[in-house]
Amino acid sequence: MTISEFTVKLIGDKRRWRAYKARTRQLPAAYRTSVKALERYLLRFGPADADTAATVFEDLATRFEQAAAAGTPVREIVGDNPVEFVKTLLQNYPKGGGLPSQERERLISELVDENPAVLEALLQEYGQGGWAGKERKRLSRAIERAEADAR
Repeated sequence: MTISEFTVKLIGDKRRWRAYKARTRQLPAAYRTSVKALERYLLRFGPADADTAATVFEDLATRFEQAAAAGTPVREIVGDNPVEFVKTLLQNYPKGGGLPSQERERLISELVDENPAVLEALLQEYGQGGWAGKERKRLSRAIERAEADAR
């Protein structure tokens, strides 16, 4: 990739992000709060490459814009479990969330080969608590607050 191609890509990604942020600022308060919470979660657990991430955020904005126009409650959009909503949303994109699957598998196998106790610690961190659990709880609370504000 040449410097000019890199610059064009960087500026294009920045424009897409700014356009997305402008769109979400126009949403009603409850929808905007929900999108911010989902955005925070996606920035931590969403796609690792900029193009896929921008597409996910643009699609998220479109979904919430349409729901706001139709008067659809936030809970109907995200369901009872916002984390599952994000997982389902990410399944629609080829590069899913977080590390690409090959890299994720390589990382886990290298860690486990060095020390099998690491796998147990990783599973506990991801499944029950730690920073991942805190982010899941934060997302759920934000959606509940947005829903309460809409009433």
